[in-house]
Amino acid sequence: MKHVTAVEKSLLVGDGAADTLAEYAAHVARLGSGDTVQLRAIGVDGDEVVATFVLNSGTALTLESTHSVLPEPDNADAVAYMVAQMAQFDITTDALPGDVDAGG
Repeated sequence: MKHVTAVEKSLLVGDGAADTLAEYAAHVARLGSGDTVQLRAIGVDGDEVVATFVLNSGTALTLESTHSVLPEPDNADAVAYMVAQMAQFDITTDALPGDVDAGG
């Protein structure tokens, strides 16, 4: 489990979902786009919550490891969505703005 902190709010999210969220947030920022993702998380009171993360070029997330033994909330659908979105809008180094065609 990891603490995911956004806008001064910290929630416990499973490792895979937290890592994918961070990767997807960076991906959305590189695209200059935005999206929302809902994740099941554990709030500060220990209750399971559904958190909506608004992702854009200004999103700031912090992920911290924990030693929590709580079961990870199921975020398989959200992780699959983020992975599919990243695959659909894959950015390669060849397609980045400012690249110059070396072939002239």
